Amino acid sequence: MDAATLDRALQQYVRPQSFPVAVRPAAASDPVPPKLKRPKRDLGIQVAICQTIALARRYGWGLAVGREDLSCPLAHVAFGYSPSLPFYEQGNLCVEMYTKDAAAGARSEAAVPKLPLGTLDTLWVAPLGRAPFEPDVIVFYGNGAQVMRLVAAALYARGGQLTSHHAARIDCAELVIRTRQTGEPQVVLPCYGDRVFAQTGDDEMAFAWPFSFSAELVAGLEGTHQGGVRYPVPSFLRYTGEFPEKYKELARQWDEA
Repeated sequence: MDAATLDRALQQYVRPQSFPVAVRPAAASDPVPPKLKRPKRDLGIQVAICQTIALARRYGWGLAVGREDLSCPLAHVAFGYSPSLPFYEQGNLCVEMYTKDAAAGARSEAAVPKLPLGTLDTLWVAPLGRAPFEPDVIVFYGNGAQVMRLVAAALYARGGQLTSHHAARIDCAELVIRTRQTGEPQVVLPCYGDRVFAQTGDDEMAFAWPFSFSAELVAGLEGTHQGGVRYPVPSFLRYTGEFPEKYKELARQWDEA
């Protein structure tokens, strides 16, 4: 399954309102594709990871985000650009905002999936249909019905249920890191920062899967489509409507005539 074939299948069966996104964590030994912009150098800004994905899915831009490009301290830790430090691990970035005390905050930080410090040099992000690299993870944003459509496709061959992890923060780590670590597709709830910095809408959800899962996903899209599971979801319209009494009276007069 190549990226172009996957993109065509998503356009046909799920009809995305923004570009599906290809993501690839890259080491220092991986030369950055020339078509990828560096946010600080080329755009004059630093970005959050969620913001980077939004630039790819809404603007169609390809970006390579290194340590110097990244604005979000939480993503610095999760993606291994900077050490966590005791101040982070003790829950201080959660307390009085997301948790009532530091102990709860420490549990929240410990639950965030993370890359080992220094393993990542740049994170490559681009629209799936024209990414100048082979993706590692695919990220899709859509409404609840579109995400449901992808869940149905993901379960077509295997059945059962998907396992997803939800918190109100650091959804970028869920989208990219946990998806890579588990090798499984998952539903991701856009976090507070995603809504602030990436301007993700209240009507949007996310779905992520390893690129290696794409052939199974496309087969599931095709199979469920044949079975009648489609997007847009067809409304049930085969019924006789109920009308006001005066309308019924006119119909009775026609019948009597």
